[in-house]
Amino acid sequence: MKFVLLGYMGSGKSTVAKALSNKLHLPHLDLDDYIEEKEQMSVNKIFQTQGEIYFRLQESKFLEEILKMDSELVLSVGGGTPCYSNNMELINRFSSSIYLKGSIPTICQRLRNEKDQRPLIADLNDEQLTEFVAKHLFERRNFYEKANKIISIDGKSLEDLLTEVTLTLKEYLK
Repeated sequence: MKFVLLGYMGSGKSTVAKALSNKLHLPHLDLDDYIEEKEQMSVNKIFQTQGEIYFRLQESKFLEEILKMDSELVLSVGGGTPCYSNNMELINRFSSSIYLKGSIPTICQRLRNEKDQRPLIADLNDEQLTEFVAKHLFERRNFYEKANKIISIDGKSLEDLLTEVTLTLKEYLK
């Protein structure tokens, strides 16, 4: 079985996916890392040199490639991945998907601590960040909520989330 964790940036997709892969003894793969390896270039560099349309086409191609692999794994995808092409349909057809859902205040609080690592939001003040996140969550919610399972991240530790995700996946782990 493949398990895909999705959600907005700062929701903990990669962190929870790594912990889940350790707990389930399955490999973890991050879609952005996979793209960077295949393209021999960072995601930021791809955006700068090739543009977003090229990136989204490659993202969709590599997502399908991973999902059709004959192996079990835990996959974390970028915040925009479910929103382009037919990616959400692919994710749900070939995996069990989990949306790590955070409220605007939770996401903003997490992102404030990571702004220097995230070029999209590095220059935003707190008010601009809140508006940016609210707009994106509004636009992306319909895609995210197509996930098989939705788990709120608000007020939860990594251990809490890992327990909840594992319990949610029990039906697939029999």
